[in-house]
Amino acid sequence: MYKILLPTFLFALALTVSACGSKSSSNASGNDDVAAVVNGAKILVKDVDRVITQQYRGQENQLSPIALAAYRLQALETLINQEVLYQRAQKDNIAPSDDEIKQYIQRYKQENGYTEEAFANELKRTNQTEEQFREFVKKQLAIQKLYEKSESQLRVQDRDVTDVYNANPKQFSLQPGVQLSDIIIDPSDNQMKFDVQGEAAAEQRIREIQTRLKNGSDFATIARQLSEHASAMQSGDLGFLPQSQFVNLPQMMGLPSALGEKLMSMKEGDITEPVKDAANRWHIFKLTGKQTEARDRTLDDPNVRKEISDTILSQRKQVVAAALQTRARDETKIENYLAGRMLENPNSFGVLRPVPAATSGATSPTPAASATPK
Repeated sequence: MYKILLPTFLFALALTVSACGSKSSSNASGNDDVAAVVNGAKILVKDVDRVITQQYRGQENQLSPIALAAYRLQALETLINQEVLYQRAQKDNIAPSDDEIKQYIQRYKQENGYTEEAFANELKRTNQTEEQFREFVKKQLAIQKLYEKSESQLRVQDRDVTDVYNANPKQFSLQPGVQLSDIIIDPSDNQMKFDVQGEAAAEQRIREIQTRLKNGSDFATIARQLSEHASAMQSGDLGFLPQSQFVNLPQMMGLPSALGEKLMSMKEGDITEPVKDAANRWHIFKLTGKQTEARDRTLDDPNVRKEISDTILSQRKQVVAAALQTRARDETKIENYLAGRMLENPNSFGVLRPVPAATSGATSPTPAASATPK
């Protein structure tokens, strides 16, 4: 496996706001209730606070005034970027169809294991209506389509692939090692959607998952739904672990180095028993691929060409997305009242309204893996 190390641009859109960007002033009594205005569309302070509340799951009251102010600015910036891109999509007459919205919501419910009743209860706990959630999905799908339109002209030429390969052919050699996916259950409070807390609850959860896997449940689906680790966004995929790195497993993941050799003895598709690491997290690994010997690869290998082409294309998409967001902001009138009030009162952030108390401690039922639905 290889990685082309170039700068990566990260784009975060709002994941936990349900109804902002309204041009109505019925919910705001003045600028003190308005965090920002984007081409006349208001983002309210309560929308910013909702993001923070749902991120910190009721623990936001423990933040210091300075920390809270900083998080408010970050959350507001995310919401502003979302509104800017959505308005750009509207300007370009880009909008998802009703069927696309319906299909995405249905897929979201299935991937998260929601029955209709459970989904309705989750909406109620997070103070959202189904229509508000639908509007959120509509915006995210519109933004995704906007990105796709900007990327539609991207092409990777053969000479681009050749240049990357010739710069360092050895990086495309296959080394002995394993391709892994992982489901991680963490007894600590990590603010994940279905977080379990306490060692007893964590062990019960991992045993339940083990039973489901033995009964034929899909590993990737469970990883997306329940794994308490960032790899859940990639269905548990951890990538390729070279055999030469097995000795570093205690430092990298708090796991015994002997686990690496055990993985090398498994067959593709095999799943381990639950394994506990030094931080008391539980792991279940799936072997998704294995390379038993070193092998050089050339450009005659279609897999090499595809890997290089896909990586170049992905990097170009990131740059185009950054340019799109920058250009859209340049064309937008943004009035950030929240930042202005902080500058006016730099020694006293107490002028800002406190974050409203969380009612459920649950995260919002919004697309958690990505703000750009697929």
